[in-house]
Amino acid sequence: MSASEPAVRESAPESIGSTAMRKATWRLIPLIALGYGTAYMDRVNISFAALQMNRDLRFTATTYGLGAGLFFLSYAACEVPSNLLLCRFGARRWLSRIMITWGVLAIAMMFVRTPVQFYVLRFLLGMAEAGFFPGVVFYLMQWFPPEMRARAVSRFYIALPLSSVVMGALAGALLNLNGRLGLAGWQWLFLVEGVPAVLLSVAFWVLLPDGPADAKWLTGDERAWVLEQIRVDACSGGHTDDVWRALRDSRVLQVGLIFLFMLGSNYAYTFSAPAILVRLTGWDATRVGFLISVMSVLAAGGMVLNALHSDRKRERYWHVAVPFLIMAVGYAIGGLSVAAWVAVPAFAAVVIAFSSLQGPLLSIPPTFLKGRTMAAGIAAMNMIGILGGFIGPYWMGIAKDMTGDYQHGLLTLTVPALAAAGIVLWMRRAVVREGGAL
Repeated sequence: MSASEPAVRESAPESIGSTAMRKATWRLIPLIALGYGTAYMDRVNISFAALQMNRDLRFTATTYGLGAGLFFLSYAACEVPSNLLLCRFGARRWLSRIMITWGVLAIAMMFVRTPVQFYVLRFLLGMAEAGFFPGVVFYLMQWFPPEMRARAVSRFYIALPLSSVVMGALAGALLNLNGRLGLAGWQWLFLVEGVPAVLLSVAFWVLLPDGPADAKWLTGDERAWVLEQIRVDACSGGHTDDVWRALRDSRVLQVGLIFLFMLGSNYAYTFSAPAILVRLTGWDATRVGFLISVMSVLAAGGMVLNALHSDRKRERYWHVAVPFLIMAVGYAIGGLSVAAWVAVPAFAAVVIAFSSLQGPLLSIPPTFLKGRTMAAGIAAMNMIGILGGFIGPYWMGIAKDMTGDYQHGLLTLTVPALAAAGIVLWMRRAVVREGGAL
């Protein structure tokens, strides 16, 4: 035996693992990213549609805010059941089912005529889409070991800012189709942006394996390596099979509250952003759409870089807390300023900070949740958090109708951003005290 043989044997598993992760990254993440980008676009495209729809249907800001937020009530109620059903039926079947139902309902939004119809369809859309985000997060945790998770999450989550790029670029053009074939511009918006979800449901059914054991594009050694990495992680501590005990863990509530404050402030701004920027800049919907697209491109870069730095440093908490502090400052500047040259950069900083914290934040729950409880735990956190999607837009609508402007509502968003930063640092203190991994 030559002196070089042991080194070759030791490096073989590393080579197998890197090949397996490379295959998983290219086979899974682009498809999941397309799905999530479509989901995000279909839930927030009413922010652009509202520029015409509210006028045509005579919706007040409160009516619009309530309808925008109702999506998140039904979404929250169905989160945990949906993720448990994903475990039962498999990712391929369940994620495909989610996509086709929300695609059909997203298209149906073009037929809205009354506030009640608006409320009902938004509520049903939330019910249909429930479980997609926590489902794909749980799914990716079955593929990627802990040291790669922030990057894995950021690589699919980058679809969020990139979908805003697409939506911003398309929105003005679709709204300008006003009157074509007897349809209003906002109806074209719902029709065109709902179709991709229906088509992607077929792609998920055909291309997505239920897990590493079902991936025909992995070799036997690669499949064994992935399954062993996940098995070792599942045995490394934390809740595994006791779902109810995991749901009672105070850390589940803490992360859920972080999600609540994060999503409440983000959706409060996002659903009002086109109207805010139109008023600030005096631009039309097309130019504002491109402005939002530029912000979203910058946010995508921030998301990747912060996740990469978090994985390299093996640290999560400061990589989450600092962006929250930036968001708080950005909301304060945006709320206090009436000058576009000051407010627009502040809003850009908010969008970049929100995107950049996602990968590190979503890498925290797998440190104390393992196996089946991870599916239930992540869904429970998202269930709590997604209620912010109801509270935020509804609150901004009320604040707008009460004060006549968005500035007062924007100022209040500093409170949840600071509260989220405080909880993150509290959790970090507890981890340091217990000698856990940061």
